[in-house]
Amino acid sequence: MDFIDHIHIIDLAQQYDCKIAGKESSEILTGINEMNRVRSGDICFVDAKKYYKKTLKSEARCVIIPEDVDFAHNKTLLIHPNPFEVYNAIAISESKKYLAKENSISSTAQIHDSVFIGRNVQIGDNCKIEAQVYIGDNVSIGNNVKIQSGVKIGTDAFYLHKSKQKTFTPWHSCGKVVVEDSVHIGANCTINQAVSDVTKIGAGTQIDCLVHIAHGVQIGKDCLIAAQVGISGKTIIGNNVSIYGQVGITQNLTIGDNVTIYAQSGVANNLASDGIYFGSPAMPMKEKIKEMKAIRRLQK
Repeated sequence: MDFIDHIHIIDLAQQYDCKIAGKESSEILTGINEMNRVRSGDICFVDAKKYYKKTLKSEARCVIIPEDVDFAHNKTLLIHPNPFEVYNAIAISESKKYLAKENSISSTAQIHDSVFIGRNVQIGDNCKIEAQVYIGDNVSIGNNVKIQSGVKIGTDAFYLHKSKQKTFTPWHSCGKVVVEDSVHIGANCTINQAVSDVTKIGAGTQIDCLVHIAHGVQIGKDCLIAAQVGISGKTIIGNNVSIYGQVGITQNLTIGDNVTIYAQSGVANNLASDGIYFGSPAMPMKEKIKEMKAIRRLQK
């Protein structure tokens, strides 16, 4: 999430009672992100030692961390015993500034009276939004989009921080959802708000009923997604991808352009462009057929 007003690191340290270490602390921060989506100018956090080096080598300008280290990699460190608590507090505080913005809804959009619309929402021309749709905060919908009844867009991310005491605390969802032009979303689909970045559905993509798209997923243009597909958080899907019924895709993957995934496949690894995949775990179609034939021969 970009900050509406840039923030001095020193001001954050004072506000959240953090000790400053590492690089010069007079720098300005431009946004906040989880580590997998962090950009230059962002602040992020780390509280597990096994991730210290990875986080400190990231693009982050500032890292909230529970202790000082001697390998800060040119970062400013904010030392606090509970880095996640500070991160969540910053995300909550800064996201309120976006929620103060007025909605922008085209006069040509057809929206059923029962539709719920949150804050900081944009809806473009000639959209049709049917009954009992939920549109949460920070959602942008392009032109000529059709959303069937019961769809939920911008629900909180299922993204939880596990403490040392084995308790779970939800990350505050301060990201957004972008639905580009000419997208169709079938009945009872759910599309989660990104934790700190964007969940995106590319222009021309057609989504069947009962599809779940998790936080931070980015789907390209002109894709086809059939019923009961589940796409886990932060997976990136290219253009012109066809995903057939009941496919499950795990988190943090990259699926290339022009890919076809046949029904009931389980995708656990990145998939190269221009391929046809099937099975669980999903494999190139020709390889999977050879494997199935070999198994049949063993049974004889």
